[in-house]
Amino acid sequence: MFFKTIYRLSAIIILFAASVAGSNSVQREATLSSTPAISETPPISPTSSIQTVTPRPLSPARDVSDYAFPESIDPAKQYMFYLHGKIIEDQGIPAISPDFGEYEYDAILEKLSGYGFVVISEQRPKDTVSGAYARKVTERVTALLNAGVPAKNITVVGASKGTGIAILVSHLLENKEIYFVIMAICDPVTVEQLRQDQTYLYGNMLSIYDSSDEWAGSCQELLSFSEGKGISRYDEVILNIGTGHGILYKPLDEWLIPSVGWAR
Repeated sequence: MFFKTIYRLSAIIILFAASVAGSNSVQREATLSSTPAISETPPISPTSSIQTVTPRPLSPARDVSDYAFPESIDPAKQYMFYLHGKIIEDQGIPAISPDFGEYEYDAILEKLSGYGFVVISEQRPKDTVSGAYARKVTERVTALLNAGVPAKNITVVGASKGTGIAILVSHLLENKEIYFVIMAICDPVTVEQLRQDQTYLYGNMLSIYDSSDEWAGSCQELLSFSEGKGISRYDEVILNIGTGHGILYKPLDEWLIPSVGWAR
């Protein structure tokens, strides 16, 4: 059954990649692709409402090894996985977009950990295969569960491509108590392919996106599709910051506070 699931997810990946490749519109970062992904920050059309950010010098490279999977597990603590966007795969740390500025990866991790979570995150290699990495995260979540951590004390937060991975983790785990925050992932093509493949979401799902995001919108259709299947409860937060996909690049309270509240 596990390999059938992976086979079906691979079919989604191939269909989604084909639809993106044939489009002449502005393209968002690849989410569920198992092939070399497109750039996270393609050119923005002149009519875009997103303000272009003048590139600034990159900050010195930073070490995020403090957020590696813990060697010892305390069942009494709350654990949060953070799955970053694709630009970190492409550029490493630091990474900068001409449209959204620097992806403040370490600042996001630091702020999340400041709320008392054991934050788990790592820089994924370039062109990471989403399905394979989802299995890796699934194994780590399972390790926490096997060590006695209650499922309700585990949260998986995804950003764009990281959200694509989080969706696969939810589907593979089939655990109705784990919490997920999925940010900036849903577009009609992606949602329809997931629906056709009967990819149900499990657990407690919070969707967050900015109203001006040209690459991703509401996940309501995907969330309601999983009602009566694996999803326990869900909600969606629509932000009006105006930077679109750029909300993922900063440790903004507008998405951090709802994420932390959902996890608790």
